[in-house]
Amino acid sequence: MPVKLKGAAAVAALSTALAACGGGTGGGGVVADASGPADSGTPTTAPAAGSIAWGPCTDIKRPGGQTPAQGEPAPECGKLKVPLDYTKPDGESVEIALIRLKATGPGERIGSLVFNFGGPGASGVDTLAQAGKVFGTLNARYDLVSFDPRGVERSSGVRCGGTAVMDKFTSMNTPSVTAAERSETVRTTQEFVTACRQTSGKLLPHVGTVNAARDMDRIRAALGDARLHYFGISYGTQLGAVYATQFPKNVGRFVLDAPLDPSITLEQRAIAQTKGFQQAYRAFLKDCVSEPGQCEIGSDVDVANKNIDQLLDDLRTDPLRVGDRVLTQGLAGTAVSAALYSKLTWPLLDQALGQAMKQRDGRILLALADNYNGRQPDGSYTTLMSSFPAISCVDTAERPTRAEVTQTETRTVKISPLFGGSGMGGICSMWPVPGSDEARRIDASGSAPIVVIGGSGDPATPYEWAPKLTEQLKTGVLVRYKGEGHGAYLSGDACVKKAADDYLLSGKVPAADTTCPSS
Repeated sequence: MPVKLKGAAAVAALSTALAACGGGTGGGGVVADASGPADSGTPTTAPAAGSIAWGPCTDIKRPGGQTPAQGEPAPECGKLKVPLDYTKPDGESVEIALIRLKATGPGERIGSLVFNFGGPGASGVDTLAQAGKVFGTLNARYDLVSFDPRGVERSSGVRCGGTAVMDKFTSMNTPSVTAAERSETVRTTQEFVTACRQTSGKLLPHVGTVNAARDMDRIRAALGDARLHYFGISYGTQLGAVYATQFPKNVGRFVLDAPLDPSITLEQRAIAQTKGFQQAYRAFLKDCVSEPGQCEIGSDVDVANKNIDQLLDDLRTDPLRVGDRVLTQGLAGTAVSAALYSKLTWPLLDQALGQAMKQRDGRILLALADNYNGRQPDGSYTTLMSSFPAISCVDTAERPTRAEVTQTETRTVKISPLFGGSGMGGICSMWPVPGSDEARRIDASGSAPIVVIGGSGDPATPYEWAPKLTEQLKTGVLVRYKGEGHGAYLSGDACVKKAADDYLLSGKVPAADTTCPSS
């Protein structure tokens, strides 16, 4: 096993792998009542080029709230105005916040490479500032560009109440095991949804992947690129697929890593992700006990699993006090899920669980949960946990009944008592604005080839989704990564990196069904 990372250092190391569940600071929602349907149809005019005034970045923060170290070259930040409602292109506008790392050379500059790191709801501005060095090879010939999509952080971020509402919502015990817990879950979720409507109601109908794709085409035009070169991770793969469906002739070199399958239902997604996290959890347990005497949580897989179950059961009724806060079963479960996103943090998870079991010290578990939830040291939250449901629920017309939500929870708990739950169905069933299925229909016929990379050990976006998205695109080329973690490129695997870099830098399309062993 690798050397164990300590507390804050390991949490910071997790930030890139948790881009799908990370965030930043800044921004604020538009305050008004929610009304009207989500945007549908196509824009009434062709995208306008607009302009971006670039300048120094002044408000970037790491997940723990620290100011990032100065890099070379220093990033630039800017904003681009886009219509709030694309059916009214001359009406009210919102500003999309962007970040750019200019090409460093050597070699001829290709253009801009736009990133979306996941979520939905992760701040592209903060994540690129933190993770730019990971993409240094690409930065030689591309300006690396990312943005906070509409509804996220600096781009009129959706907010759902203050610290009290968010603390209550993120610390709920899951899944509910008693009638009292189920009732409390419904009440807490309704309070959260009501706060979203009250704080960000005017914006809620206009977030979503279809509008984000339209924004991205305006970004392309403002950057001066005839075609969009794009790298999407996790939810970023759905955004890229929707863009390619809407603007196939504008597709340049696309890499979609850790893909979603947009076509599936909320229940199908919950079931697949429950299986994915359970698979990653078992891999973590086996890895932990592989060296005798080195695993804090148990001597073999069965003992370790029972010890974790017992800890979580105890936390349901007896949360651990951590300073002026408490570590609930729900927060501890979130911490376990968070640490499974990257194999690099498996040793930290063992350490965190061991301290909670043996010393009743929940500090590392709470830090992992806070990082995942976007909770800052001062108690404030990034917009992640608010923009995530706002975008997800606008991206589907599904509004499950209470019986359907209960059915999903029952089915997933049978797969994994630890990771089972109602998924997004529980929130979307109460969401205050309707959604649309437009973001679930993918067909990029006529686009340039799109490279799709799926990981066999990915807990959050199970591998089964990779060939499905590839097929839906019609122009997709599949690469399989046989390794652990969320995001194959982020694993550092040399084969994956070569496949992606060769396409982005030289246009070399990987051979069909390329398989990359874990290096």
